[in-house]
Amino acid sequence: MMMTTIWRDPVGWWCSLGRPLQHLSPRAAMGVLLALVLALGWASWATGDLGRADDARIAAKTGERIGDLELYARIHERFHDGENYYAAAMAEQREHNYPTRPFVTVRLPTLAWIDGQLNAKSWRVIATVLLIGMVLIWLSAFTPLATMAERAGAVVVLFLSGAGAYDARAMVFHELVAGLLLTLSLGLYRPQRWWPSLILAALALAVRELALPFVMLWGAFTLWQRKWAEALAIAGVILAFVIALFFHAQGVAAHAMPGDLASPGWAAFNGPQMGLLAMAKLTPLLFLPVPLAAPIALIALLGWIALGGRLGLFASLWFIGFGIALSLFARTNNFYWVLLLLPAYAAGLAFVPRALVELVQRATGARATGKQTS
Repeated sequence: MMMTTIWRDPVGWWCSLGRPLQHLSPRAAMGVLLALVLALGWASWATGDLGRADDARIAAKTGERIGDLELYARIHERFHDGENYYAAAMAEQREHNYPTRPFVTVRLPTLAWIDGQLNAKSWRVIATVLLIGMVLIWLSAFTPLATMAERAGAVVVLFLSGAGAYDARAMVFHELVAGLLLTLSLGLYRPQRWWPSLILAALALAVRELALPFVMLWGAFTLWQRKWAEALAIAGVILAFVIALFFHAQGVAAHAMPGDLASPGWAAFNGPQMGLLAMAKLTPLLFLPVPLAAPIALIALLGWIALGGRLGLFASLWFIGFGIALSLFARTNNFYWVLLLLPAYAAGLAFVPRALVELVQRATGARATGKQTS
């Protein structure tokens, strides 16, 4: 009967558990604790090795290529001066030895257009509004699932991890902007009022196509829960994105030249330590040594799993799925892809104490106490 329930409505089944770790058997809880210790030790060792290799790669750079942010800043500047976006992008990438094949090596023009409507001061005002709005949205989202102390800790971590929005280069950093939008979308979702969340997810997708798995996972949730109107709206967003991507490909093709560089591909197989190293570089964890920062980054996932509810399930699957994609496809110089998970992912740290207490309670047979959620 339970397996039938899980198969028919996995989201509803998960939500019915309340705090999911409290349902583990003592043996299962002990196994999770042992696996956690091994995983944290591995993260410290493996990520340290990858970090040293990446440092060596950076030190060995010949200087033939400018950095990605400088490249996009130059493209935006030429576009704002009246040049065709695709002509500017292809010329800059060609000049600085960046690949232009396949077409996804050229960023979508959305952020360049938005950047052209703003100046540095107006963007900082918008960043402030976004971050304050994010804090308020997530305080509300966590209310039925977490204690006041957990909510306070989570939004502090969210704010600190999203502070990169104040960087003067933020408007040329596609992953950073898309990550902020996805974080807002995730926190704003309500079953009876989902369309504002979908608008934010669609904007993230328009900025960076790597947001597509987020939207597809959302679509899977609506199908599992038989929310047909919501599923239809998500299908419409995906269809609009596919059409936009087609025209984007045509824009790139119109300015292609024989001999344009092709991407070396994305089958890098750097392993899970790729995402952990990126977290160590792109969050406040950067002030810690990588062998210490990586385990802290990893254990945040346990906090999200322990949260429970639809929010905890969706977030956990999104983070795990994107983390697997990073481990398979991201080259070391693609580490910033992890920004699509931030600042939301970091908030999981606030729920780690809960997770550890519940695991120890279950492993020792002690009676679990705490607020049950649905």
